[in-house]
Amino acid sequence: MSDATAKTELHPLAMDGSDPSQLRGDPIDAERYFSHDFMQSEWQHLWTKVWHIAGRVQQLQQTGDYVVHHFMHESVVITRQHDGSLRGFYNTCGHRAQRLVWRDGSQDSLTCPYHGWVWGLDGTLVDLPDRDDFPQGDPCGELSLIEVRVGVWGSMVWYTMDDEAPELLDYLAPLPELYANHQFEKSVRVRWMRVALDCNWKFSSDNFNESYHTRTVHPQVPPVIDQDHFTSRFEMFPMGHARIVQLGRPSLRDQVPAGQYHRWDDQLRDWGIDPDAYPDYETKAVQGWLDLKAAKRAQWRERGFLHYEHLTDEELTESPFQTIFPNVAISASADSFGVYRWEPHPTDPEKSFFDVWTMAYPIEGQTDFVKRTAKVPLKLEEADFDEREYDDGLGVPELADQVVFQDWQLTAGQKAGWRSRGYQEPYLAAQETRVGRFHEVLNDYLTGKPPGRA
Repeated sequence: MSDATAKTELHPLAMDGSDPSQLRGDPIDAERYFSHDFMQSEWQHLWTKVWHIAGRVQQLQQTGDYVVHHFMHESVVITRQHDGSLRGFYNTCGHRAQRLVWRDGSQDSLTCPYHGWVWGLDGTLVDLPDRDDFPQGDPCGELSLIEVRVGVWGSMVWYTMDDEAPELLDYLAPLPELYANHQFEKSVRVRWMRVALDCNWKFSSDNFNESYHTRTVHPQVPPVIDQDHFTSRFEMFPMGHARIVQLGRPSLRDQVPAGQYHRWDDQLRDWGIDPDAYPDYETKAVQGWLDLKAAKRAQWRERGFLHYEHLTDEELTESPFQTIFPNVAISASADSFGVYRWEPHPTDPEKSFFDVWTMAYPIEGQTDFVKRTAKVPLKLEEADFDEREYDDGLGVPELADQVVFQDWQLTAGQKAGWRSRGYQEPYLAAQETRVGRFHEVLNDYLTGKPPGRA
């Protein structure tokens, strides 16, 4: 474990994410949120060039296990090979283009439901009816499914449709270094949900690239995570990724009156710290935060928090929120690993899908898990896939204590505003610099100049 006074050094690739001088100043026009032409340009120049998450490595334990990822009008299947490697293919039969599989599963081959062509796990055609009826010759062993590149990071399986895209770890740089101390592979996915939203996918990219809205939209957060811009660290990286690192203590701007319940007290008590021993609120917030680090360093092993083993002093308590360009975010705290993914609708630019994966670490004797910004406990066991409609919140009532639910409540108003004649160029605060950066990297893709290419 690191020393309590260790100072975090910025990664050499990090740019100041609160410095507007890092931006070109590209305009953010409203049409990009509802134009069909813009949506088509994104498909051609963005979505076919980036790396996508297909699933978790834990879903591909045995030979023949496969995951399916449907994206817009495309679909990819990734299979565990006999030699233990992973390979990915377009989910399209090489005979007459029938889709092979519709959902995750496990089998020793992929059989087309239309004409019975059988494709091996390596994508090679291994059997078919009436093999002697092909004037051009028996296609068995000659034809193969069209392959996509596959990679693994963060216990997640990724793929890209672009043969020229950078290698996955280069595309993600420097994230593999920043999160090297976390043991994501040990986490359990306790929530696995996809929610259909009536809003363009870029609402979520804009939203997750700033925390300026938090005090207004998520009032439950500042009492346990200090989201003040003057205590936070903002970072942007060359490939379009960005993050904010916030202190895992209460904001000093949100003092709770003496004698009133405070959730921070619960966190301190959980680690044997008496919150009433501090003379005042500020001391409890600041010294309690340092005492919490010390308690975690001292007690992690005996209490079964084995995933703490390699975490630094910062990683034990702080709250990093990382966006991965263009449509993924991860929150890798000491006690949980959240993955959020938002994807466009196949045909409607004013609709999207939002995936919530909540991962928790198993701890001996614990059967439930509660995020520090939520209230409702989740069973500490692998969840089944759950697909919902947001439906103005009525479709996901159990998410009402989640920050994403509060974000989704803004989608109707944002969608209306983008269509309004009153739309103006966003007037960004310095702490919203990452929003401008997101749109500039998006523009680079759409003009054929994605980062990381020669």
